Parts: sequence; C-alpha cells; structure tokens
Amino acid sequence: MDESADQQVPNSALALPSPVLSADAVPVGAPLEWPIVDADGSLLFASGTVLATADERAFLFQHFQPRRGDLPDAAAHPAVEADLHAEADNPLTPADMHVEIGALIGVRLQVGSGAPMHPCRIIGFAPNHSLFITPPLQQGRMLALSLGENIDIVAIASQAVFRFVCTVEAVCRSPFDYVVLSRPGPIRRLRERKSIRVQTHFAVRFGIGETGDTYDGLGVAKSLSALGMSLMAPWALGAVGDRLRVAFRLRSAEMDTEIQTATVIRNLQKSAGADASSVHGLEFDQLEPAQQMAIKVFVFDRQDDVQQWSQGFK
Repeated sequence: MDESADQQVPNSALALPSPVLSADAVPVGAPLEWPIVDADGSLLFASGTVLATADERAFLFQHFQPRRGDLPDAAAHPAVEADLHAEADNPLTPADMHVEIGALIGVRLQVGSGAPMHPCRIIGFAPNHSLFITPPLQQGRMLALSLGENIDIVAIASQAVFRFVCTVEAVCRSPFDYVVLSRPGPIRRLRERKSIRVQTHFAVRFGIGETGDTYDGLGVAKSLSALGMSLMAPWALGAVGDRLRVAFRLRSAEMDTEIQTATVIRNLQKSAGADASSVHGLEFDQLEPAQQMAIKVFVFDRQDDVQQWSQGFK
C-alpha cells in the first residue's frame, strides 16, 4: 500500500536547523539576516551588520565559535554574577566608602535581577546618611521611581566600587529634579579600583581615524579596564599615538550596552610569526557617563579574572 508524500518525508528533514554556522553561511558584503553569537551566547554581530571582507570572516571563525542567535539554545549562556559577599566581620559604613559629591553611581530598579544599570550622580548627603542624587535617566527621560521602592546601587568611589540597596524616600521636582534615597543598607565592596583589568574575549569593530560612519574590520578584545583595552586585530592598525574608533557590546547580569568611542594607540605588539595579527594597547577617549558605568560594572562583575596591571596597557 502506497504511503502519502508526507509520510515518506524522513523525520530528520523536519528537524530544526543547527545554530552552528559554517563560514559559507556567513555572507560578505551583505547585511546579516540574523544575529551571530559566540558559543557562550555573547553577541558578536547584530542582525544587519555587514562583514566587509573574506579576511574579516576568516578572523571571526578563527577566534570565535559563531552561531545563529535567532535559533533555539543558540543564546544560552551562564549567568554572570558579581561577588556580593558582605564583609561580615567588619561591616562597612557609609563613611568607609569615601564617596564624594559628584561621584558616579548606577541605579537598577529590580534588586538582584539582570535589569540594566542607569547612571546618575550623588549631589548631597543628609546627617542621617540619606543620599541626594540626580534623577537616573533612561533614553533621555527620567526613570520612573516609586516611593518606598528598593533599588540596587553601584557606587564608584575614589578607591573602590561598592554595592548596596536604598529605598526611594522622595522624588522632587522643585527647585530642580532630584531623588532622595534612604541610608544605604548592608554595603559590599566589589573590588579595589587601582589599575584593574579583566581578561575578555569579545568582538570589536574598529575604524581607522577618529571620525567616520563606517568601520574597517573586526578585532578581538583580549582585556578590558575602565581606562582602555587590549585589541587583537588581523593587521597593525596604526602607530603609537594614532587614533582609532571602536564599537563593541558589553553584556552581563547588570546590563546590555553598546559602546562606541574614539581611542588612542598607546602601545603595539606585532606578531613575530607567519600570523600577521597585532595586539594594540588602546586608551579610551571621552567616554560618556553611561559608557563609563557599563565598562566599570562589566569589569568589577568579573573580579575573579582581575589582574593588576604592572605597567601600561598590554
């Protein structure tokens, strides 16, 4: 007895396509129809990105394990958690933080969640240690805060980064916009700030020169600090003192932020072998407050990988 055409289709033909990409599946010179992620789910390229050359595509597959980010399980990645262990033997007080007026802080609405941090600044202290801050902004608008709401705070002090929880006590509009927060709850020190870097491995788009609307290629961030980054590229991008543009995305339990900024090449190490790749020590130039916050949170959330920089950028 004849089977219908549908019955004759093997089950394997109905299986979902694999998220793992081959080089032939990634177009050159045309916009990507889907995002590309690495094996751990970190975003390499957003949909719509154009890989300019076959060498750039080869570099992508040499240093990453590209997968389609729109297919099941392609974006699964382990949660990144900061070390929040309190110093139980010697509880920290607000005075121990040495946070000054004008200090940059990050505000997150859902305590303990992966919601993004929103930058603002401390503008005053009350005798009872309540904090006065500028309103956190989201896409240029005042973030909606509710009275009595608990919020997560990351404070960037002169020598360390701290995390604690405050309660919103008032949202004021006169004589100017500001927010009053309660005395900080238990304070946790995340990490000392002096010359800290973390080892990284994520994609960076680079452009030659300080200005321009397009990027010239793809590199790999080998390490990152609040001051700069170590960038491996397929070739030497310039000499010491030259300027580059970089664009990359930082994603952690705290935020998902696109960074675009100018940099200065502070040192350059060219490969001595057949590999033409070079490692550039880059210093960031004029980061926006939100970008500064994103980088600092990213760095301090990865404190298990922190190394002290003995000299300059490597």
